[in-house]
Amino acid sequence: MKLCTYLSFDGQTREALEFYAKVLKGKVTAMMTFGETPAAEHVAASAHQSIMHGCVEVGEFMLMGTDATPENPYEGITGASVVVALKDAQEAERIFAELSEGGQVTMPLMETFWAQRYGMATDRYGVAWMVNCYPENACG
Repeated sequence: MKLCTYLSFDGQTREALEFYAKVLKGKVTAMMTFGETPAAEHVAASAHQSIMHGCVEVGEFMLMGTDATPENPYEGITGASVVVALKDAQEAERIFAELSEGGQVTMPLMETFWAQRYGMATDRYGVAWMVNCYPENACG
């Protein structure tokens, strides 16, 4: 079994997923527009260049996304965060800095009672992130 995260964007799916691939050292493995699919006739012509499905693979994990359409308008991303869990504090600092650039830091990256580094930010695309750098003997 594999759990994946599927995000909705307000027209920035391509840009966001390419950004995440760069920051997380992953690979974009899919990027299909609504106009390239058999579903094109069921979507407003104005959405044909929007991304119907995009995917970034990061190790065994997949981060996927889609653009909103007039038929399914963008409502924002609420009530969830994407978590980056790792053991390298320097890498945690790099990732947090890049993800939070142009966004909003809600908790600066810092040492906590459970982590070498932990921070929360919402990126420039409206996605909430938690970066958790846990000690060697911790679960994660």
